[in-house]
Amino acid sequence: MENHEVFKNLNQFERKLVRGIMRGSGPIIMLWLISKKGQHGYEIMTQLHESSPFSDKVKMPSASIIYPKLHQLEKKGLIKGTWENHGKRKVKYYEITPEGIETLDKIRNFFKTRKNNLYEDFLEDVMYIKNNRS
Repeated sequence: MENHEVFKNLNQFERKLVRGIMRGSGPIIMLWLISKKGQHGYEIMTQLHESSPFSDKVKMPSASIIYPKLHQLEKKGLIKGTWENHGKRKVKYYEITPEGIETLDKIRNFFKTRKNNLYEDFLEDVMYIKNNRS
């Protein structure tokens, strides 16, 4: 069954729950993406959209959602934006800062050191991470 069919079969509340998970993890995923490679906001929006299980039926996250989160990460000192010429336009490229790397490391450590790792179990079971259960 294709992703849009699975999403279509969810009731309204179930769709809201799935969207909440995806939206709530947005800033940390954006920080992680930037840690892999410096990039601009549109690249991040595209990656988030393409990785969404609903990308063929749900519109791409808009600039009004992505850029405030990028600005928040920048204001907190976790990423740094630099304006660069990109053809005839200027584009702001984001790179992770040492503080951003430290924050990602702390978050990883938080989840690794939990005695009863409820979140890891959740991700494995509900999100099909690691075991790819069917």
